[in-house]
Amino acid sequence: MEDRFAMVGIRSAPAAKPERRRRRSLPLPSVLLLAVIVLGCLCCELFIPKDPAYMDLFHYTQAPDSEFWFGTDTMGRDVFSMIWYGGRVSLCIGFLATLISTTIAVVFGSISGLAPRWLDDLLMRFTEIVLSIPSLLLVVLIQAILGKANVLSISLVIGVTGWTSIAKVVRTEVRRIRNSEHVIAARCMGAGFFRILWKHLAPNFFSSIMFMVVMNVRSAIVAESTLSFMGIGLPLEVISWGSMLSLSEKALSSGAWWIILTPGAFLVVTMLCITNIGNALRRNVSRKESNL
Repeated sequence: MEDRFAMVGIRSAPAAKPERRRRRSLPLPSVLLLAVIVLGCLCCELFIPKDPAYMDLFHYTQAPDSEFWFGTDTMGRDVFSMIWYGGRVSLCIGFLATLISTTIAVVFGSISGLAPRWLDDLLMRFTEIVLSIPSLLLVVLIQAILGKANVLSISLVIGVTGWTSIAKVVRTEVRRIRNSEHVIAARCMGAGFFRILWKHLAPNFFSSIMFMVVMNVRSAIVAESTLSFMGIGLPLEVISWGSMLSLSEKALSSGAWWIILTPGAFLVVTMLCITNIGNALRRNVSRKESNL
């Protein structure tokens, strides 16, 4: 009897379908491939065949073979071992710089969002000035002031120059939710700035900046590689994907294509995986906002 009163052309979608679509939208190949690269770099001591810093002068610039799977560089170092060991340094710089930039952006953007109108305008004008300066120019300038580059200084320099875009999004989200009941109640009860930020503000805007945080990891790794390629990044004795690419001039002059191809391929694949994950997170945020 109930079927007689069913409206034609209207079907109720099963509740499990949106969840299935969400799962299908996840870039599982990118996640798995990135996980393999990250785990391989973290656990490289378990399987790398040679010391990545050892200079075998009897086998310098040797093409890939059964002993040296990815060949050797101009100083006789095993490229296969260097790739995994150097990837750890590049990923460490990427995550550390992103942690620094995200912390600065969240604190700065929250202060601007909660501040009076005149102070908010002043802070945003400062942000736009910093944003208008090419980030690479700022990185080179600050690194020249700090002196010789190392992992911590490179991470700090990249971190303090890559916070502006996230800060503007955080400021917008904080201004949207600062007059909500739970935030006003916390302020009336005397809660401090960082408690309000941690307990009431961050849970509401973190999903909106998550894809930007992921993209900042990619930008930091690219910035480190660019600096090393230009000769102002990590020194050659500190193995990273960027410092390996800095040997490209010698590699091209000697015809050792594997010295450039291998770190370049790992760098490109890692960047593509991070980009796919970031784009998926952005689509999820847009889908949630459209459903509100």
